[in-house]
Amino acid sequence: MSFTSGSRLFKNRWIYAMLLPGVVYFAVFKYLPMWGVLIAFQDYQPFLGFLNSPWVGMKHFERFFAEPAFWMLFRNTLLMALYNLLFFFPLPILIALLLNELRSKWFKNVVQSFLYVPHFISWVVVVGIAYIFFTTEGGLINELIVSLGGSKISFLMSQEWFRPLIVSEMIWKETGWGTIIFLAALAGVDMQLYEAARIDGAGRFRQIWHVTLPAIRTTIVILLILRLGHFLDTGFEQIYLMMNAMNREVAEVFDTYVYNAGILQGQFSYTTAVGLFKSVVGLILVVSANHLARKAGEEGIY
Repeated sequence: MSFTSGSRLFKNRWIYAMLLPGVVYFAVFKYLPMWGVLIAFQDYQPFLGFLNSPWVGMKHFERFFAEPAFWMLFRNTLLMALYNLLFFFPLPILIALLLNELRSKWFKNVVQSFLYVPHFISWVVVVGIAYIFFTTEGGLINELIVSLGGSKISFLMSQEWFRPLIVSEMIWKETGWGTIIFLAALAGVDMQLYEAARIDGAGRFRQIWHVTLPAIRTTIVILLILRLGHFLDTGFEQIYLMMNAMNREVAEVFDTYVYNAGILQGQFSYTTAVGLFKSVVGLILVVSANHLARKAGEEGIY
């Protein structure tokens, strides 16, 4: 290391000190655990450890793809991921655009606060609220249906209603929090562009379409690419709490399957192979989406 580099490091030592906790966090909780994927290629025995457990190659992957439940798990996970992408991802953008149009700062802050609050509520509480509303025994929605002359609907036991309920809960809980990044991007839009658009006769909708959306397009593309990296992560806690014997056929996804087979049944190597499969799919989606984004003239994530 040259003297100049050493001087620069010493001069910026407090900045590097602030960086240190983040580096330690990612090193300990993100990078070191990656060595655990090795057991996907072993018959892992806890008492033998990583190095002494017998290697079995692709045995667990072959077993997983041959499982009768594989296509059910793949279908359920894929559908939930698509529903979240189609119905949940665009909503923070829409809400951010609407909030950006509010002229009353006080009212805007109040609305934002109400939208952010659900993010801090645990999934246990969210599912508990859903049970209060949708249960057949005293549920508010079913009581309203009966009072209007209808028959009770078994929302929580129904396979048809499972996915709409899951997506609705996700929208209610996370949409407000997802607007933060888009609002930050909107704050950086040059106001002179709006003035020029108004001079040219553009109304509110035209300003949004020709000024606002192009200004945040890069942010939207980057977040979409990053979202695809977690495409098959449908959320274990929410689905596990909403799942029961009556809707399991449409509710069981990779995350819940890994928990049942890995934690409850102790099949560590097998479920690590399932998790690695998910990660590889996510990696392929990210690389492919980034390539398409760069082809379209966007920056991408690398």
